[in-house]
Amino acid sequence: MSDERRIAREDLFPFVHYEYGEAYFGSCGKMRFRIARQPLQNVHYTPPEKRGEASLLVTIWQGPFGYAATEDGQKTDKTFPFSEEGMQQAADWLDERAGQIG
Repeated sequence: MSDERRIAREDLFPFVHYEYGEAYFGSCGKMRFRIARQPLQNVHYTPPEKRGEASLLVTIWQGPFGYAATEDGQKTDKTFPFSEEGMQQAADWLDERAGQIG
């Protein structure tokens, strides 16, 4: 097995993208994934102290179908802190899982 990363933090959208309440969809080999702020809402222009609690919800599944066409029972979710550190943790988890799903 190679030590080369399949998914790195730099491959994912900048953190501010998720503040706009937009999900990011990607793939690596047979693995498909979605990253989104939970709750999914635009908070970019809301002062940080008024945004409420949030997390990053990362969902993975095996392709070839997209998120909406794949049954929930075939998806795996993992939650991370809604922060740059959480984004790095999500990238590390996705990279690990990409090696397992192929």
